[in-house]
Amino acid sequence: MTVSPVAIRTLLTDLARTTASSNVVADLGRLFGEALARKIDSDLCALFSGSFTNAVGNASTTMSAAQVFQAVAKLKSQGVPTDGLACVVHPAISYDLKANLTNTFANPAAGDVQNEAMRMGYVGMLAGVPIYETSNIANTGTTGDYYGGLFHRDAFGVGMIGDIAIETQRRASFLSDDIICSASYGVGTLYENYNVQILADSSIL
Repeated sequence: MTVSPVAIRTLLTDLARTTASSNVVADLGRLFGEALARKIDSDLCALFSGSFTNAVGNASTTMSAAQVFQAVAKLKSQGVPTDGLACVVHPAISYDLKANLTNTFANPAAGDVQNEAMRMGYVGMLAGVPIYETSNIANTGTTGDYYGGLFHRDAFGVGMIGDIAIETQRRASFLSDDIICSASYGVGTLYENYNVQILADSSIL
């Protein structure tokens, strides 16, 4: 993994600090932390579009429950441990998976998984694998087409030097303080065969 720094910065004026009804520095720390976490998540999700031996779906079909079972079968056939599997897809792709499970949202009493999708708006567990959604997955370059992944937790990794750091520096000439949040990290694929790439086209984008 290639570790490199990322940072986010803003200028907090004395006027904003003294007139705000809340602790502005604490609020900025929370927002900055969330921004860096989203950046790391986006970089990890970008790994789904890599070249993998295991793959299901294509850019002209929507996601279905059958693809999830097919992906699990591919991993099991290679001896990948079933404990620690997870599936991550874009919400627009997950919509089609829910539609596939619930007969386009018309059959809420078909079973536990279908009822849960109708009641709570998420799939939960399918084929023994938790299904997660994140908007941090970018499209392939074509609107509505997204890569996802069904993988073991050892498939990908994050290498970080130190922790997320927040520091301030006074800028008297601006009557303000520079507030900078930074982290040094890298992401990478650890075991290629521990991931099944899922490519699907959203029906709503």
